Amino acid sequence: MKHKSQLIKIKYYLIFPLITLIFAFANSTAAENKKKLSLNAELRHEKVGALVERLIERSHYNHTKVDDELSSLILNNYIESLDGNRSYFMTTDIEAFELYRFKIDDMLGSEPLQPAFDIFDKYRTKAINRMEFALALLGNEPDFTIDENYQFDRSEKPWLSSANDLDELWRKRVKNDALNLILNEKKWPETKELLTKRYERFLKQLRQLNNDDIFETFMNAVVHTLDPHSSYFSPRNSEEYQIQMSLSYFGIGASLSIEDDYVSIVNIIPGGPAAIDGKLKPKDRISAIAQDIDGELIDVIGWRLDDVVQLIRGPADTVVRLQILPDGSVPGEIEKIINLTRDQVKLEESAAKSEIIKTQKNDKDYSIGVIDVPSFYRDYKALSDGDEKFTSTTSDVKRLISELKEDDIDALIIDLRNNGGGHLTEATALSGLFIDNGPIVQLRNARGRISRLDDPDPVPRSTYEGPLIVLVNRYSASASEIFAAAIQDYGRGIIVGQQTFGKGTVQNLYPLDQYVRKSDDKGLGQLTLTIGKYYRVTGESTQNRGVNPDIELPSYIDATSTGESARKTALPWDTIRSSSFKKEKSNADLIITLLANHETRKALDPHLIFLDEDIQAANNNRAKKTVSLSKKKRNKEREISLENRKKREDKRNLSTNHMEKNDLKLEDDNENTDEDIDIHLNEAAAIATDVVFLNNGDEIFKKQANIIK
Repeated sequence: MKHKSQLIKIKYYLIFPLITLIFAFANSTAAENKKKLSLNAELRHEKVGALVERLIERSHYNHTKVDDELSSLILNNYIESLDGNRSYFMTTDIEAFELYRFKIDDMLGSEPLQPAFDIFDKYRTKAINRMEFALALLGNEPDFTIDENYQFDRSEKPWLSSANDLDELWRKRVKNDALNLILNEKKWPETKELLTKRYERFLKQLRQLNNDDIFETFMNAVVHTLDPHSSYFSPRNSEEYQIQMSLSYFGIGASLSIEDDYVSIVNIIPGGPAAIDGKLKPKDRISAIAQDIDGELIDVIGWRLDDVVQLIRGPADTVVRLQILPDGSVPGEIEKIINLTRDQVKLEESAAKSEIIKTQKNDKDYSIGVIDVPSFYRDYKALSDGDEKFTSTTSDVKRLISELKEDDIDALIIDLRNNGGGHLTEATALSGLFIDNGPIVQLRNARGRISRLDDPDPVPRSTYEGPLIVLVNRYSASASEIFAAAIQDYGRGIIVGQQTFGKGTVQNLYPLDQYVRKSDDKGLGQLTLTIGKYYRVTGESTQNRGVNPDIELPSYIDATSTGESARKTALPWDTIRSSSFKKEKSNADLIITLLANHETRKALDPHLIFLDEDIQAANNNRAKKTVSLSKKKRNKEREISLENRKKREDKRNLSTNHMEKNDLKLEDDNENTDEDIDIHLNEAAAIATDVVFLNNGDEIFKKQANIIK
């Protein structure tokens, strides 16, 4: 078919791209650590700038014109990338940068790129000055009895206009850094030593920066102005990108970024030690690292990512200890320790896996099959080598379904939580296991041409025809959204969880060395550029809006700050013409019944009640932009927080012990610790049980709720 031949020309790897994931694997040489390099644009940087300009105008989905309007946006983005919390630059600096507001487009074309380096040099000078000021403040112990507040989030505040105001901001910042350690049972001498090392490390890192570091930062400010998923990789990070994509390194399997001097968890790589352990979560922050069970914790706040990664990486079967400040915690709250055993992150360990959850409703037992799909993977090398048994998501899920059928499951859950995507071919093929035949997804390229991908194996019978639940959360993205949307649009199953991420764009990789003759051994790096969007069979895009669940579950993940809609440069939601497809049935009446049962459980189930209350407490913490610098107040706030959580847990435990036996139950629930209870999965199993119960109920129920047969 014509549309299939067109698609072959483009590598549709719908991997959930986050540029920060690459920085975690950057390496610096010993020579770079010993000298301060001058910050100057190199000839190859000029070549890259010109190449990127041409590719943007010719290939980006929006055909964006690199002109004065874009130049102005790039300047804003560049300044924000350097000082997003407005703690280094002053009003006079921002006014001075106005000179370049309408010149960046010329710099990418024919003018020198040096102004971009000069802006960065101004930032570096300011940052060095602030670190030296912070170090000087450590000469005297702060007075923690004074009742004053520190505003740690200044992202929406105006730039400071006086040196005195900036000094006052940093006095409070240093005092807060010190108080955080004091609250974690550190004495002043130890606190002073730790902060001295932290600030001196940051100074060292500022002086280690090389020209490629600055250029990569600038170029990402350029392409991120187009959309969040277009990215530039320096030659060094291009190589590290390949390592990341192959998952062939020894470590814990987590992608990292730097946020306000903290090393933050961006994503948990499926199949890695962190994913298997389950305690480390996206947006958690690493404050210290130790080697082995009894190793000394090393404070890593303010470190370069590549240095942190070197501490986290290590030989297989060795232990690394991470001190974590969980997402939503205010600085200074109690941190937790996570022990992880390093291992090689392999594709095979990312494979889909299954389990059976036993439930009970009205004294009848049910078996709910669960297949966890961590990513949409396909071993293209084995496929190209002619191996008919090549590893893929679809083949693994098909095998697992066959095994679950032998165990006489009553319903099936496909768990796509935290699944950031993968290969488009696998998303369509997996959808085909549950849909007889028809279109799965539509794609529109930069020229406006629309292509359609159908079920690649249009057999009139699907692999599984029973009740189906698809469990998603805010981190379910890209290919996950294609699958969930198809299941929902065909009426084949019920979508449960949280609104998905909303990444409905397709990127293509451009190795820049292929366009010009290499002038040195360093190369030019590579560019990923958004070149298309995909759409549901209904014609609606998943871009920006994602897939809305039929039954929404409460979640700790803040949808207002996470996901495509939270990104300033995200491409908009839109629609195209619907494909011709045959909807299996409408689940509208069924969903009404399921929602009513879910609301009843929310009011009675102690785990769901606890989840709602705990999420509200986390949201209250997350909403804070200031903290007290009074030790007495902060200790009191911590005591209240711990006391309230203990009350919630005690209330849950007491209610759990008094649950009536005729309520829906999950087998061995009371034998699990609180951390072992997957409340969302358990509720998905309860919903699946409701579907089976209604399906097996009287004819009135069947007529009222267009039940899945």
